[in-house]
Amino acid sequence: MMTVTLSTVLLAPYATDLSSSLAPPLLTSLDGARVFFYSASTMPDGSVRTEWIGSAIIWILIAMSLVSVGMIISGALAHRTAAIVPPKALAAFGGGGGRAALESAAALPCDAGRIARAASEAWMRGRSELVDAAERTAVECAARRFRTLEPLHVLAQISPMVGLFGTVYGMIVAFQAVAASGGQADPALLAGGIGTALVTTFWGLVVAVPALLAYALLRNRVDAALASTLESVLHAAKDAPEVGSAAR
Repeated sequence: MMTVTLSTVLLAPYATDLSSSLAPPLLTSLDGARVFFYSASTMPDGSVRTEWIGSAIIWILIAMSLVSVGMIISGALAHRTAAIVPPKALAAFGGGGGRAALESAAALPCDAGRIARAASEAWMRGRSELVDAAERTAVECAARRFRTLEPLHVLAQISPMVGLFGTVYGMIVAFQAVAASGGQADPALLAGGIGTALVTTFWGLVVAVPALLAYALLRNRVDAALASTLESVLHAAKDAPEVGSAAR
């Protein structure tokens, strides 16, 4: 036997209205988010067809965004200021200077150690040779670090081009719909191609903008750290003999 309570009778109409009012916004939100992950076109008979080329471009760009995030994190960890000039090197440079300070820093496995080692080895050849050796080593260290950042730069340059490819493909699909309808295309038939064009452009910018920003910030960090290191090394070597005194 079914028991019907007064509360069930009174609340039943409101429960129906509540479910009907909540369902459409939820479905609309899901449909709106779905367009960012695949491309589809509406056919003249009302059926929906997946645009595999457009969807592939979207997923390629999504994969590129994940790779870009990994490169940014890896670059931020590898090119920390402490990895270029650790506190021990700073302590050595600030300990009074001289060749002993350079030799102490030269034992460290970092860029500051390499620059200090080059300066220490050129000490007896005169200050001019010392400065040249230190600057040359700093440039080599910078070039080596910049090479590791170059894949991120290339990814940032390529991703807008991939997005542009998707944009062109989406417009081709849209104009094909216009041609197939004899110039009287329903806006629903154009939505698929235009949507592909916009979404691929969106993902291309999502990849490119953070990647370019991270590349510029990391490159400036490396440049600033190496410039500071070179300045510290040359300051520590201020008492290096000149060419004439070294020759005597």
